[in-house]
Parts: sequence; structure tokens; C-alpha cells
Amino acid sequence: MAARLKRDAHGLVPAIAQQYDTGEVLMLGWMDDEALHRTLTTGRCTYWSRSRQEYWVKGDTSGHVQHVKSVALDCDADTLLVKVDQVGAACHTGDRTCFDADVLPLAQ
Repeated sequence: MAARLKRDAHGLVPAIAQQYDTGEVLMLGWMDDEALHRTLTTGRCTYWSRSRQEYWVKGDTSGHVQHVKSVALDCDADTLLVKVDQVGAACHTGDRTCFDADVLPLAQ
């Protein structure tokens, strides 16, 4: 899988975390080859923090763990879909998902 990945200029690929049983979209993180390897081999989501320039395992400090159920590439091989069993909040704000705070209005 890693050989097919299309990475950005920094060697990163977006990784969408989705609740495996409900389909709820939880968050977007970034992975490089090492983060993907760690995710696949440990069963816990490991991301690359662009702001801190270090790896972080979701839940190591918060307790809000992501247990990996499956990992898939999209059709263009430039995005990962990581289906997880989320324990607690996925968002750093304490919300269940990062995508429920600012819903944009649609033009009628």
C-alpha cells in the first residue's frame, strides 16, 4: 500500500478517521510512511503533527484512543481512510468529532 501512496511535498498524506460502525467522520490527520507503518503494526492511529514536528499516537495523553479496524486508500491513492473504534472525543476541543462546530449554510 505504501508504495502506491501519492504524498505531498513534505511526504505526508491526509488520513481521515471514521467511526467503523456508524460511518461518522471524526477527524483529519496527517501520516507519513512511518506513521502509517506504526498505525498498521500497532492497531493504534499514529499521526505526524505538522505543528510540533513529531509523531503522536491518538489517545496517549488524552485517553481518547483510536483502535484501528481497517485502512484503505482512495481511488487516487492520495488519501487514507482509517476506520476506527473511537474511545471518547476525537477532537482536541473535547468534541466527539472535529466536524460539528461550524456547519456552513447552503444557498437556497
